[in-house]
Amino acid sequence: MSDSTHIVCPHCGAVNRIPSSRLAEHPRCGKCRQPLFAAHPVALTAENFQRHIERSDIPVLVDFWAPWCGPCKMMAPAFEEAARQLEPRVRLAKVDTEAEPALGARFNIRSIPTLALFRGGREVARQPGAMGAADIVRWVQSRL
Repeated sequence: MSDSTHIVCPHCGAVNRIPSSRLAEHPRCGKCRQPLFAAHPVALTAENFQRHIERSDIPVLVDFWAPWCGPCKMMAPAFEEAARQLEPRVRLAKVDTEAEPALGARFNIRSIPTLALFRGGREVARQPGAMGAADIVRWVQSRL
């Protein structure tokens, strides 16, 4: 039996088991048939946050941001570009701390934007402040 990786569908939340060797082949969800990776950050809420963090076998990079934050708005295109470069090895996600204040409080987010890298359900690294795409990719790769 081949080595497999669990991936949470960004559309329906189903947990998919994908052969690790096929991650780069644009896998689709077995339940909703949508692409598991779209080179676009996933919006996380209080309802789906734990599932993505705990059930995905790949690391999850979360951008804690707010719509009124100028640096957050400036970093958004860079985060999109980083998603194109890092998927499918890393899932990129965003948490709107204005809409989800409990998540911001739970992770003691004191400044935004803040990037938090999760692996195996636990936070393994954190970086406050806006960054460019190349810097985001380098930072993630240096932490994995």
